[in-house]
Amino acid sequence: MLSGSEIRRKFLDYFVQHGHKEVHSSSLVPANDPTLLFTNAGMNQFKDVFLGLEKRDYTRATSSQKCVRAGGKHNDLENVGFTNRHHTFFEMLGNFSFGDYFKKEAIAYAWELITSPKWFGIPRDKLFVTIFKGEGGVPRDEEAYNLWLGQGVAKQRIYEFGVKENFWQMGDTGPCGPCSEIHYDMGPEASDQAHTDCAFGCECGRYVEIWNLVFMQFDRDASGMLNPLPKPSIDTGAGLERLAAVLQGKISNYDTDLFLPLIKRAAELTGTSLKQELEKEARAKSAASLRVIADHSRAATFLISDGVLPSNEGRGYVLRKIIRRAITHGRLLGQSKPFLYQMIFSVRDLMQDAYPELKESSDRVSKAVQAEETRFAHTLDLGLRRLEDDLRPLVEAARNNGGRIQTYSGEDAFKLYDTFGMPLDFMQDAARDQGINFDQAGFDRAMEAQRERAKASWKGAVKQTANPAYQKLPTSVFEGYRQTRSDGAEVLAIIKNGQGAQELKPGDEGEIILDHTPFYAESGGQVGDRGWLYSDDHNTVVAEVIGCYYPIQGVRAHKVVAKQPVHIGDKVDAVVDTAFREATMRNHTATHLLHAGLREVLGKHVKQAGSLVAPDHLRFDFSHFTAVEDEELQDIEDLINKEVLRNEKVQVIENVPIDVAVNEYKAMALFGEKYGDKVRVIRIGEFSTELCGGTHTAATGEIGLIKVLKEGSVSSGVRRIEAVTGEGSLQHFRKDHQLEGVVASLASHSDAATPADALKLELDKRDAEIKRLQRELDQARMKSASSSVGSVTQKVKDVGGIKVLAHRVDNLERAQMRTLIDQLRDKLGSGVVVLGSASDGKVALIVGVTKDLTSRIQAGKVIGPVAKAVGGSGGGRPDMAEAGGKNPEALDSALEQVYTVVESLLGK
Repeated sequence: MLSGSEIRRKFLDYFVQHGHKEVHSSSLVPANDPTLLFTNAGMNQFKDVFLGLEKRDYTRATSSQKCVRAGGKHNDLENVGFTNRHHTFFEMLGNFSFGDYFKKEAIAYAWELITSPKWFGIPRDKLFVTIFKGEGGVPRDEEAYNLWLGQGVAKQRIYEFGVKENFWQMGDTGPCGPCSEIHYDMGPEASDQAHTDCAFGCECGRYVEIWNLVFMQFDRDASGMLNPLPKPSIDTGAGLERLAAVLQGKISNYDTDLFLPLIKRAAELTGTSLKQELEKEARAKSAASLRVIADHSRAATFLISDGVLPSNEGRGYVLRKIIRRAITHGRLLGQSKPFLYQMIFSVRDLMQDAYPELKESSDRVSKAVQAEETRFAHTLDLGLRRLEDDLRPLVEAARNNGGRIQTYSGEDAFKLYDTFGMPLDFMQDAARDQGINFDQAGFDRAMEAQRERAKASWKGAVKQTANPAYQKLPTSVFEGYRQTRSDGAEVLAIIKNGQGAQELKPGDEGEIILDHTPFYAESGGQVGDRGWLYSDDHNTVVAEVIGCYYPIQGVRAHKVVAKQPVHIGDKVDAVVDTAFREATMRNHTATHLLHAGLREVLGKHVKQAGSLVAPDHLRFDFSHFTAVEDEELQDIEDLINKEVLRNEKVQVIENVPIDVAVNEYKAMALFGEKYGDKVRVIRIGEFSTELCGGTHTAATGEIGLIKVLKEGSVSSGVRRIEAVTGEGSLQHFRKDHQLEGVVASLASHSDAATPADALKLELDKRDAEIKRLQRELDQARMKSASSSVGSVTQKVKDVGGIKVLAHRVDNLERAQMRTLIDQLRDKLGSGVVVLGSASDGKVALIVGVTKDLTSRIQAGKVIGPVAKAVGGSGGGRPDMAEAGGKNPEALDSALEQVYTVVESLLGK
C-alpha cells in the first residue's frame, strides 16, 4: 500500500520522466491576483502563463499545490468533518502544458499513470470517464471520446455531460474549454444513501471524481464568442486525499495516513477515547469533531505559514473562523484549555518532507494559534453572557404569560454564532433546557444570507488575457542595475487609451515600450523609476516618464507625458532621475536592514507582510503579536544604524537556483512574492540575506542614517513601521530641533535633565490639574442632583396606585445616574423611577423599579417605548434597565410619556 507521501512523489516522478518541470507549490495567498481569496487549484500559479501575461523557460510542468477552499463561493465550512471528502485544506496534483502537448498526450499520460501496474495500478473495471456532450453552441468533444476509446476504455464506461459538469472556464472571459473526468467506483458500501445497485452518475457518494483533465482550446471574448486559442493548453487536477483513499482502500479520506496521525493527536489533546465501546451516536459526534480538528489544523498551519493572520476581514476572517471552529469542536469534546496550537507541530512532522518551509515557520504559527485561542476564550465568555441576556426575557415572558412557549430568534442566534463563535448545538441545547423554542429556519436564512454576501464580496475582477499589443512584444532588456542611462533605445510600441497607437502628440499621456531601458518597473514593493526620454540629438526632452510597470512579465511599460511627437521606430535616450532612484535605493537597502533588525530584537517569528519603498519614505509591515515597546524600537534603530556606520558592502549575487538561495545562502523568501527558478540574492555581510530584484546602494554607508518615525497596528498580528533615510532623516532632525527649541521655552524653569523630560513633567502636571477639576465638577453635579431629591419627589404621580417619577438630570455620567436611581427608589420605598440625561448630543435613560413591583412592571418594558421616542433602544433586568438615544430635543416629551407607558402596562 502506498503512503500519501509516496503517492505524491510517484505522481510527480511520472511527469518528470515525461519531460515536465517539477514546480514547487506556490503560496496559499495568490500573488497579484485580486480575483482569488486563496489559491484553490494547481493552475492558479500558472494563470498568467495561460493568459499570455507571463513567459517561462519551460512548456510542461507538474506540481503538488497546497489549496484552501473556504470562504467566498466555497463557503461550505459546516460540511467539513461530517462528510468523507470535504476539506478546507487539500493538495492538488497536476500536470500542465503551455501550448506544448494537447488532448492525445494528456489522456494517454493520465490513463497510464492511473492504470499501469508500474504506477498506481487501479483496476480499469473500477473506472469511468466523462466527456463534454456539446451544449450552448459548443460542439461535442468527439476527439476526447475517440482518444479514450483508443486507450481501451469500453464505450459503456464513457459518459457525456453538459456545460455544468464538463466545460471549464477561468472567468466570464478568457481561456476555457471542455474537460474529461476520471471517476472511481468506491462500491455500494460508500453510498451515503444505502444504495446497493445504483448506476454511474448517482450522487450518493459511491462514484468519486479523482482526476479532471481540462482542455483549454478557446478564448471567450467580451461578446461571449469562443475563438480558438493559437496554442491550446492542458490543465489537470487530481486531489491527493482522494487518490490516497482509493489506493489505500478507504471510503473516507479521513481514514488515510494523511489524516489518521492528526486525528490520533487530536484525541490525545482533547482526552477523547478512540475505542469502540462508546455509544454509536456519541462515537459519531466525537469522530466528526476529531476530523474537524485534524482538517482545520492543516489549514491553519499552512495559511499562517504563508502570511495570513486571524482578523475580522478578508482572508484573516476566514482563517479566524477555521481556527475558532476547531476550538469549538475541542470544547464539544470537553477540552476548554488551549490545545490547537500543539496540533501545529503534528502537522509539521507529518508534512515537512514535502513542505520544508514548515520547519522554520511552525513556532511562529503555533504562537499565532495560541494567541487566537486565548482571544477566543474571552470572546466566547462574552457570547455566553449575551446568550443568557437573550434568553432571560424570554423565560420571564413565558412565566408572565401563563407558561406560553417563547421562541428564540434565529437571527439573534446567528449573530452570536457569527460574532462570538457560539456553537449552534450549544445554543439549541440552552434554549431547550429553558423551555424555549429555537428558530432553526431563521438561523438557516441568516446563514444563507451570509454565504451570499461572502460570494458577492469575493467575485473580484476577472483577469483578462494580455493586450495583444503587449503580448507580441519581446522581453525588454533591463540595464538599470548597472546604469541610469540607455542611449539609442528603440520605441517598439505605443499604447494610448488602452489601444495600440502609431504616435503620441505633445500633451498626450500614454505608455511607451522600449527594446532596452534603465527604468526599474514597479515590483516587490519598490516604486517604478521616473525620468525622461530624450530625442536622438541627446538634448531635447520628447517625453517625461512618470512611472514604469509590467503589463506582462518581462515587458516594461513607461508611463509618459509627451513633450514632442513620439513615433514607433524612433530612437530615444532613456534617462532615469538619479536623485529619485538613489533616494529609493537608500530606502530599499534600509528595508532589508530593518527586517533583519526586527528579527534580531523581536524574534525569528517576524516575517515581512508587505512593504512600500518610495524615495521619500519606507513602510514595512511584519508579523508580530504585540506592540513594539519604545525600548525595543530604540534597540532596533541602534542595531541597524551600526550596520550603516560599518559601511558594509551590499553584495548582489545573480542567477542563483532558488533551492541554493534558500538552503545554502539561507536567503529569506518574502510573503506574497513570486519567484522563478533562478533568483537574485542581496547579502549585507552576515546581517541580512534576502531574495530581491530591487535596486540597492553599493554599501550601507550610502544610506546616511535610518530614523524610525512610528510603529503601529495594521491588523491582528501585523504591525507597521514607517521610517526615513538620507535627506529624509536630515529633514526630520531639523524639525525635531525646532520643536526642541519650542519645548525649551515652554519648560524653561524646570529642573529636568532634558527638554523632553521637562515637557513631560509639564504635561503630567497639567493633566493632573485637569483630572482634579473634572473630579470636582462631577462631585458638584452629583451633589446638586442629590440635593434635589427632596424637591424632585414632588413630581411623583400616582398611576394605578403606584408611585411613578420621571425626571431630567443633564450632564450626569451613567454611574452617577444609577446612584441617583438607588437614592430615589429608597426615598419612594415602592415605585418606578425614570431618569433622562442629555450631553454632547446624546441621550442616556435609566429605569429603576423597586423589587416589590417587578412581577407587575418590568424596567425593560418601560424603557423600550421611552427610548424609541428619543431615537434609541435598550434593555436590562426587571428592576433596572438602560437605554441610549440620539435625539436630545425629544427628551422632555419622552419623559412625559413615562406615566402613560406605566398605565398601559398595568392595564395589560
